[in-house]
Amino acid sequence: MSDKQEESSGIAELGTFIRQQRERSKMSLRRLADRAGISNPYLSQIERGLRKPSAEILKSLARELSIQAESMYVRAGLLDEGFSPPTVVEAVEADPTLSTRHKQVLLELYRTLIEVGGVEPDNKETP
Repeated sequence: MSDKQEESSGIAELGTFIRQQRERSKMSLRRLADRAGISNPYLSQIERGLRKPSAEILKSLARELSIQAESMYVRAGLLDEGFSPPTVVEAVEADPTLSTRHKQVLLELYRTLIEVGGVEPDNKETP
């Protein structure tokens, strides 16, 4: 497969991923486009794999879809696949909008849910 075909395939996969995330969020194409600050036709072209969005557009879409921009960047080929997103514990601890007490409560709840489900937490360290 040529580099151009691989890029085209990657853009199509990115578009499919964005559409799936939009549908999972039960958001119309028009609503996502409005919230992300792009036009309806442009978002449609992205979802159909006809256009490759910029990092800034991907960031806006990720924010509105409540997913990490980095996962979009990897799918778009802007970051290496070696990128690993933060664990739940790391994400909670890094969130500047949460107080120390809120972080403690969230992490206690998270660990309890993991224990009840019989799954190991994604970070063995205790805060």
